[in-house]
Amino acid sequence: MEFDRAAEGIAPPGPDGYPEGPGCPLCGFVGMVATEPVAPALAIALCAIQHRGQDAAGMATFDDGAVSLHKDLGLVAQVLRREITATLPGRAGIAHVRYPTVGGGARQDAQPFTTRRPSMALAHNGNLTNLAELDQGLRDRGIRLTSQCDAEPILCVLADEVMMRAVVRPTTEDVVESVRAVLGRVRGAYSVVAVMEVDGQETLVAFRDSHGIRPCCYGQRADGAWMAASESVALDVMDVPLTGHVPPGHVVLMRAGEEAVVRSVAPAEPRHCIFEDIYFARPDSRMEPGRVLDVRARLGVRLAAVWKRSGRAVDVVVAVPDTSRPAADAMARELGVRSEEGFIKNRYTGRTFIMPDQATREAALRLKLNPIDEVFRGRDVVLVDDSIVRGTTMRRIAGMVRRHEPKSLHVAIYSPPVRHPCFYGIDMPSADELVAGRLPVADLETRLASQLGADSVTFLTGEDLTEVAGKGLCSACFDGRYAVSLTVEERNWILSDRRPETTRAPAPPG
Repeated sequence: MEFDRAAEGIAPPGPDGYPEGPGCPLCGFVGMVATEPVAPALAIALCAIQHRGQDAAGMATFDDGAVSLHKDLGLVAQVLRREITATLPGRAGIAHVRYPTVGGGARQDAQPFTTRRPSMALAHNGNLTNLAELDQGLRDRGIRLTSQCDAEPILCVLADEVMMRAVVRPTTEDVVESVRAVLGRVRGAYSVVAVMEVDGQETLVAFRDSHGIRPCCYGQRADGAWMAASESVALDVMDVPLTGHVPPGHVVLMRAGEEAVVRSVAPAEPRHCIFEDIYFARPDSRMEPGRVLDVRARLGVRLAAVWKRSGRAVDVVVAVPDTSRPAADAMARELGVRSEEGFIKNRYTGRTFIMPDQATREAALRLKLNPIDEVFRGRDVVLVDDSIVRGTTMRRIAGMVRRHEPKSLHVAIYSPPVRHPCFYGIDMPSADELVAGRLPVADLETRLASQLGADSVTFLTGEDLTEVAGKGLCSACFDGRYAVSLTVEERNWILSDRRPETTRAPAPPG
């Protein structure tokens, strides 16, 4: 991914190098209800999705109606050490890793969040678009938010709706109707997992907004335990077979040893985030379009077809580590050439560098990605990557490769040009920072190649994405068609919140 990985500092890689960088978006959660303490299993499962957030981690467990909580800044292994999880009793719980796309990165903004009335813990993945409206509505009910994280408003709205229906002992119907009301009040893109007592039993609750932009899957183990998570790899590590994905506009209630209750609470208009498949999710995860690895490979096949029409020569295809490797391998097979490792990646560089000048920035990138001379020298090379956002990192990579004197150097991207910011959980910059957004569509590839120092740049199209991943996708960062509408004030507030060097714009009016 090209989220300017080297411009601000060198970020730690996720598991197996997927993905990394100061721009790493999104968050991830896991939830479990079982017949034995869940804290150790939750910590292990959370490690499987560490790539979804490296700034903070947390866990909340539910035991005899009481919630125990621990959260802090840092990686899972740092925050949820064995001596910590030993203090979190209960046979139901949730855990979360966070990269802040809205709000600050302080400890109080880490998830999960909890309430006492009703006793409940909740975590989410996504972005809300009507935060000011929610804040005012909650204030009118005498409820004050204590953080800048947009998971807390969801929790408060849900708790408020439950309490309006049942002061004590909420039933399944109470929770279903409360979630229905949440989806009516809360706008944006969000998947949610929570633990609470429902019908007098410890219950894991998972729901998604009507578009299902952010992922959530669930499954049941042979011993009756249920799990829900942002990615299926969290279930895999705990030997929990995947039942399916929580349908958009649905809520699922899970209790150990029982069948799940799946209920519709809003009309479903599926818009799965295609960027999960292109870049963010682990390649071994399964999303709605299928195994992520397979989706990327099929995009590589489409990229080969586009390349063939250009008539350009190619000797070797090289993946920019690591996300793009399945697409690069598939493209090379289709073209009948070799896919080779052109870069060796140093996985032990943390956020340890402040890079004040060009020479230091180039040295930092070289420390992260070291080119192998024999792969590039005197050959027609195609570099494959998942996307180009600002263009900064790809320009540096191309410059680094040029010093090894390839015969020609081409860049092939297995997604369309990123021309629009994302407001649904991917920390995309504003439109004026997107290199493709500043160039005319007609000659974008030619002009971008010149800016990057490449002989050519090739992108896929929106039609290519649909052919590979099917319809019902959210690809707003490519085509500007937003599933959830935003006012100008809401857009400006979200974008200003992403720029720590500026004063946040006033919250949009409710």
